[in-house]
Amino acid sequence: MSPDEAPEPLDAAEPTPRKGLRAALAAQADGHGHGHGHGHGPAAPASTRVRKLLIWLLVPLALATVVGMVVLYPWGKAAPTSVVPQGTPVQASITATATGPCLANGQVQVGADTDPDQKPCQTVDLTMTDGPGNGKPLRLIVPIEPSTPRFSTGDNVVLAYNGGNATDPASFQLVDFQRGTPLVLLAALFALAVLVLGRWQGLAALVALVLSFVVIVLFVLPSILAGENPLVVAIAGAGAIMFVALYLTHGLSARTSVAVLGTLASLALIGVLSAIFSVGASLTGLDDSTSTLIGSLGHGIDARGLLLAGIVIGALGVLDDVTVTQTSAVWELRRANPSLGWRELYRSGLRIGRDHVGSAVNTLVMAYAGAALPVLLYSSISGVGLGALLGSEDIASEIIRTLAGSVGIVAAVPVTTILAALIAAREPVDHLVSTTNTP
Repeated sequence: MSPDEAPEPLDAAEPTPRKGLRAALAAQADGHGHGHGHGHGPAAPASTRVRKLLIWLLVPLALATVVGMVVLYPWGKAAPTSVVPQGTPVQASITATATGPCLANGQVQVGADTDPDQKPCQTVDLTMTDGPGNGKPLRLIVPIEPSTPRFSTGDNVVLAYNGGNATDPASFQLVDFQRGTPLVLLAALFALAVLVLGRWQGLAALVALVLSFVVIVLFVLPSILAGENPLVVAIAGAGAIMFVALYLTHGLSARTSVAVLGTLASLALIGVLSAIFSVGASLTGLDDSTSTLIGSLGHGIDARGLLLAGIVIGALGVLDDVTVTQTSAVWELRRANPSLGWRELYRSGLRIGRDHVGSAVNTLVMAYAGAALPVLLYSSISGVGLGALLGSEDIASEIIRTLAGSVGIVAAVPVTTILAALIAAREPVDHLVSTTNTP
């Protein structure tokens, strides 16, 4: 009895799908398949029937994304500024350091004895390399605290200038190290590695990455700061990033279009789950960074919506990988064995997807756990019970962020696989046969 007549369990033996799977894997070995890395050549063009179907499905979604961005963008509004003085960044180079008692400029220590309970300070001599005091020496006193960095001779640092007298040390504050050079070198090494391995597709991926940051910086951030709902802004921004990144990286093809549909459906699920459980868990979204943001803005912001927006955008990259892999697998199965129906394609594709789910979910969980490591360490020494620890605002936010994103990734596999199976099954057999050897 065929699978179309009597569906069997997903792991049951099915000769026809397994034959298609073996053929697809053989096609991969011959250079016509699609590996996990997506390093394949251009896909064969879809039939007119499939192209029309995808156009009807995707054009309304693309238009909704564009309209949403136009409506949400703060046209004509002045960019908000911080109400908390931050100071103008000024670069400097440290010429000498010394550790001793905390004495203001002009003060001297009388006697050799010091208070053993008094915290020491670091005296830092430096030369400013830009700003109003360019080339002038400066001496600053920095209290030594467990949470403050240690500066050494030769360090290139950043000062905050408050606009006062450029020769007065009180006009400056030592705030950080200069990190421009190592960051640029690492970015160049990353770009080189992508180009060497991916070549033209690697170049397309880098361009897509740059455009993704452009969407975040020029649309997502200004819209949220202007008071728009962060979750709605994130959905519109994620939609734009998804269309640009997927089509630019993987090409304008039916496979990519199905991956777009699967990604959209999974993002919607992640957004709904995050909203439901953040309300159910009474999450406020008011962590340290959000509280600092609100203080700098001088007015309120939808902190919970900001939390949800981060969840949606954070899951987008992993979803890209899952959905593209599933659509490529289904299409290769269909091309390798045109006799497969959508049920067989779905079952065989789902078997491939099961292997992908474990690694994808682990990637997301470890990424969030790594980002939340200081919070986890602090919570572990707080002396409260495990239940109170897991229920705290910071930890509960990370749990919901991780689990909602993971559910969306798991759901992306069957959702994308069944979409790909239904659409790939509509390809005429003669079209599949004529394009089987297309590079």
